[in-house]
Amino acid sequence: MAAAGGCGWAAVCEKLRTARTLSTVESRKDPETDPYRSKYSARALLQEVKQLLSAAEEGDEARLLAVRRAVLEYELGVNHTDTEELSAGEEHLQRCMQLLEPHRLSPDCVSLYIQAQNNLGILWSERDKIKTAQTYLESAEALYNQYMKEDGNPPLDPSEHFMAEEEKLTDQERSKRFEKAYTHTLYYLAQVYQHLEMIEKAAQYCHTTLKRQLEYCGYHPVEWALNAATLSQYYLSKQCFMESRHCLAAASVVFSQAGQVPSAEDNETEQDQQDLRQRKAEIARCWIKYCLNLLQSAQKLLEDNIGELDPDRQLELKAQREKEEDEKEKGRKKAVLFGMSDICDSVLAMEEKVSSVYPLDFQEAREIFLVGQNYVQEAKEFFQVDGYVTDHIEIVQDHSALFKVLAFFEEDYERRCKMHKRRIDMLEPICSELNPQYYLLISRQLQFELADTYYKMMDLKVAIGNRLEELDSHTIKKINSLAQFAIKYYELFLDSLRNPDKVFPEVLKEDVLRPAMVAKFHIARLYGKLITSDSKKQLENMQTSLEYYTFLVDYCEKYPDAVRAIETELELSKEMVGLLPTKMERLRAKLCPFI
Repeated sequence: MAAAGGCGWAAVCEKLRTARTLSTVESRKDPETDPYRSKYSARALLQEVKQLLSAAEEGDEARLLAVRRAVLEYELGVNHTDTEELSAGEEHLQRCMQLLEPHRLSPDCVSLYIQAQNNLGILWSERDKIKTAQTYLESAEALYNQYMKEDGNPPLDPSEHFMAEEEKLTDQERSKRFEKAYTHTLYYLAQVYQHLEMIEKAAQYCHTTLKRQLEYCGYHPVEWALNAATLSQYYLSKQCFMESRHCLAAASVVFSQAGQVPSAEDNETEQDQQDLRQRKAEIARCWIKYCLNLLQSAQKLLEDNIGELDPDRQLELKAQREKEEDEKEKGRKKAVLFGMSDICDSVLAMEEKVSSVYPLDFQEAREIFLVGQNYVQEAKEFFQVDGYVTDHIEIVQDHSALFKVLAFFEEDYERRCKMHKRRIDMLEPICSELNPQYYLLISRQLQFELADTYYKMMDLKVAIGNRLEELDSHTIKKINSLAQFAIKYYELFLDSLRNPDKVFPEVLKEDVLRPAMVAKFHIARLYGKLITSDSKKQLENMQTSLEYYTFLVDYCEKYPDAVRAIETELELSKEMVGLLPTKMERLRAKLCPFI
């Protein structure tokens, strides 16, 4: 072509190179007051090159010229998209695809065509037209698979269409760039499927993307680690603990590379360091959730119908684990490993620090608990109460939940009580300092959890007392004190449901129905557990207890839909409403001579 001869073609190539440098390098230095200055300069150069190509005669080089024009349309499309001019960007990208359409499967066109489709996918996602984005991206995925099946040779990179022969890329570099473009396709598809709530497919594509990024060394350590940690939470929701642990171990190892990678200007700001600390704390929170979920899932497997550890079930599961676990882990590990040979040893070492199988006794549970507790401290270093109130409280709640589930595995009641006391010590100060006006939901959660913890401790102290020949005054005092604290926090929770005029709601909303009814039921039971030698006081406690039990029965008669939420509590409440009046009459009869 005419424009390709001698110095003229070298100048065209130089203009395009300069435009790319302006777009990718110089644009980072643009001031906030003029954020697209370099992009606009790049566009002017691209338009000049386009004019030169438009003026060229096609002749025998019509195909070559069409591909070069497609490159220019692609560059202009990306440029307009970057400057938020989506309509113009779409037009250029569509023209790029039209020029390439007849040859889209040829080695000199396929990579450019896929990249144009990727960018159209992004463009339509930004317009919130996710289905349209899906169409372009799935088309790009299909084209890649078809090309690899029918040809498979490393195709030309779009940049090579404006290079001298001696500057052309090696096959290895071509392959790397082509695979990177396809990895982007999968990455964007993962996000599209997430938006469309195709969660399983999104997780599958996310995993493949992460694996390919490691394989082709095309990733930023912090971003990769966060994506891997997020994927771990999907596997956690499916109770795939080995897969979840693997993602988290890989996330931790890859994140540790972040400090070794120099920034673009080789001088990280304080904000950069702050961001790194936050990301590290976020990964630590994912580890906490992993440990907590593994322990809670084991508890569900092991508990009997009253919430205690079932020894027969424990023995059965231990025997079953010995038979199955080796084969199971070998088979699943092949499917989940990221396959990164350079960091494989580090990831395996990280995995060995915490189990991925259900703990079946206290010692196994404690090992997982301690890992979770270490990550609690790590997360709290960043998410401090000053500045991150909600995050900090959520981490403390998770810490409390770790103690709660560990207590399930503890056979000794006194030691179990101490674990629950640790929960109270960490939750009570936060609850007392929190303003319910601004943090109503969290206040309710804390009030209910504190009430429930005191309630459990009271039950444990009663069980300890029952083993004694006779209750001593210290044990009686302790039982009463714990019961009164439990009542206090249940009442605080119930008071939070009242309207500004302090009136309790006639109808309870669905999200608070069960907690409110359980609070009422537990208060009724707690008044029945208070120990006193004063018969008058005992009668008062029984009367209060009856009133709370009656509330449950009356509410469910008036609103039958509520029954499903509290079937067990309702059945016991009806029983107590039938029994308590008779007991009270007997007590009154004894008291009669003294009244």
